[in-house]
Amino acid sequence: MLTLNKRQFLIGTAGMTAAATLPRLANSAGKNIMVLASTVDIPNFDPHVATGYAPQWLFRNTYDPLVRVVANPPVPAPGLAKSWKQSEDGLTYTFELDGNAKFHDGTPVTAKDVEYSFARLLRLAKGPAWMVSGILDQNSVKATGEMTVTMVLKKPFAPLLSVLPWMFIVNSKVVEANKGTDDGQAYLLANMAGSGAFKMGRVKPGDLYELIRVDNDWHKGGNLSGAIWKIVREASTARLMLQRGEVHFALDMFAEDMDAIKDMPKVVRIMEPDYRTFTIKMNTAKGPLADKNLRKAVSYAFNYKGMLDAAGPAQLMKSPLPVGIFGFDPDQKGYDQDMAKAKEYLAKSNYKDGGITLSIHHAAGYENQRRWCLIMLESLKAFNINLDIRAMTWPDTVAMARSPETMVDFYSIFQSPNYADPDNTAFAAYHSSRNGQWQNPVYKNPEVDKLIEDARAEVDKTKRAELYKKFQAVIVEDAPDIIGILELRKFAMRDNVKDYVFSPVAANTMEIWPLSIA
Repeated sequence: MLTLNKRQFLIGTAGMTAAATLPRLANSAGKNIMVLASTVDIPNFDPHVATGYAPQWLFRNTYDPLVRVVANPPVPAPGLAKSWKQSEDGLTYTFELDGNAKFHDGTPVTAKDVEYSFARLLRLAKGPAWMVSGILDQNSVKATGEMTVTMVLKKPFAPLLSVLPWMFIVNSKVVEANKGTDDGQAYLLANMAGSGAFKMGRVKPGDLYELIRVDNDWHKGGNLSGAIWKIVREASTARLMLQRGEVHFALDMFAEDMDAIKDMPKVVRIMEPDYRTFTIKMNTAKGPLADKNLRKAVSYAFNYKGMLDAAGPAQLMKSPLPVGIFGFDPDQKGYDQDMAKAKEYLAKSNYKDGGITLSIHHAAGYENQRRWCLIMLESLKAFNINLDIRAMTWPDTVAMARSPETMVDFYSIFQSPNYADPDNTAFAAYHSSRNGQWQNPVYKNPEVDKLIEDARAEVDKTKRAELYKKFQAVIVEDAPDIIGILELRKFAMRDNVKDYVFSPVAANTMEIWPLSIA
């Protein structure tokens, strides 16, 4: 049986190789230019289309939402809206805009821009639109004054203020002037129409993305004049760059990296609990894993202890919802490795003798994901099932997720919550309207859909918790995923970064405009 608790062996010579070819960031060492190292590319600049943590980082710093999210525990804070109020029935919200807010072209942000942005977002039905699916439609958000926005919900939705930080407002005049035949998608694929603290500078896909502070920025926070999002595929490379002072943040660290930098001078480790889940999704729509009995056999065959040993500081999940979030069912037992039960379900499947090769993809540069794929390989060998393991870049992952035909048999995925509510994980990862998206490429179950829809509209907490309890039971029984682990968020920064405050919501998409470099 494969054991992976000796991390040094698994690291191999990656760090030595990286040091020999350590990339230099020419002209980026200026005092007030912040450099962030990440494994993830930014494939699209449209805030109403793109998803994933790298695009979200870009949008949080080049666009503005009505409401921001800050602090730990996370709370709503003013964004474009300086204030808001809610009706007693929970259906109507009124927002008053900040008169100081300006787009990058110097024109003021008005209520008409907010109305336009929500209509476009819901018309395209991409990106973050799923968060308000069934709650808002294209006519729900109206300008009721030059600087007043009224939002009328179709039904009560408790987490509304928690999802608004991901609904970014575009300059309606700029997008309309470049609307074309696709609602401006071709234009915003590689252009900006925001009001954020930064505008786009150099763009080198697969290498770096430069942000430049807007002149007379209305946000008035921090001392940064610019930033660089540097693509660094290996965590060991990012760690060395951090040590040398070439980057200010290294965002995708593993347990061995945190051990290595423990006593590193001028470096601050950040290891905090959040709701970031890891699962291995299965192609439930096409191929061998459309067979539920085979999925359950795999779920019982998987070496969960090996996964935990390889993870470092983490805990095993027993349900699709993260431990500690509202609605989590502590009595849900999930799956443990049980080879007798695995054989029982394999015998019931169409593949009782094995003899098949399945494919699994993991994110390039994510060493833990590669290790967990190796654990899957070892787990399946006992059943005469082979596994083809391949690394995949983020743009390729998004493309792979578009249909059952393009999706591999398994793929490993982290999901970071955008808001601290079970609706985030449940809807994004399991509702069939998300089919074709990276969080839920193919899984479809009408019973699950109804439970999710009922729970997101339920205002009675006791009834809502019961709906999520049923949801978890159905998912565990249907076995669309290997339910994995809940990790501590692990990254590091130089000690000259000032005013950083950790938030468990989308922790690696931090707003940088309030930060300073000493």
